[in-house]
Amino acid sequence: MKILIVGASKGLGRALAEGLGQDAEMIIGVSRKAPTDLTVAPSCALRWIEADLSDPEAAAARIAEQAPAELDAILYNVGVWEDKAFSDDYDFLADSPQQIARLLDINITGTILLLQRLIPRLLGRAKPQLVLTGSTSGLPRSGRPEVAFGASKAALSGIADALRESFRARRLAVTCLQLGYLNTEDGLAVARDEASRRGEGTLAPVHDVVAMVRALLSLSDASFVRELVLPAILDERF
Repeated sequence: MKILIVGASKGLGRALAEGLGQDAEMIIGVSRKAPTDLTVAPSCALRWIEADLSDPEAAAARIAEQAPAELDAILYNVGVWEDKAFSDDYDFLADSPQQIARLLDINITGTILLLQRLIPRLLGRAKPQLVLTGSTSGLPRSGRPEVAFGASKAALSGIADALRESFRARRLAVTCLQLGYLNTEDGLAVARDEASRRGEGTLAPVHDVVAMVRALLSLSDASFVRELVLPAILDERF
């Protein structure tokens, strides 16, 4: 299986690359800079494409130029947020128009332009799959005040719905992961049980997301998961 992972250099994206790289044929990572210490199984080829999605058109062209002609799965794991998001200091009225526009360019415009170029490389494969990393912040009544980030993640669900209907006849499986607060400090090198203790029930370890994505990729071509909501166990919003 050839898997392209956008946003693969750190945090969840890095965990996905390392975890899925234990059994994939090839992992193609995409980020602004390639990490020097990411490891996959010896049987898995690791390639890297450096691109900055804050310039969506140039990034889409660069990634399309360097990506393989055929892909089995795309994991789109991009999502920037406001400087003071998820803190008591967040203030929508204080956000600059430039910051808002850049966030929306990366989270929405970049997503659409890149997928327009890459989806043809999935079509025709035995089991083409697209997994989009959304957020519980984009769900109705999320309980979060971040306007631009929440809007961009709600838009991601709309993108997933539209792509699903556009390519249903060609058997493209499109899954949107609605993830809550994650422990991205502890990578896969840390034992899952140890990582799950950080936050005392308010943070889900990246290990759990990797396990769910591995399950998604292992499904038969007769079914798919439309949406998966994965919050931390003590997240009172869900």
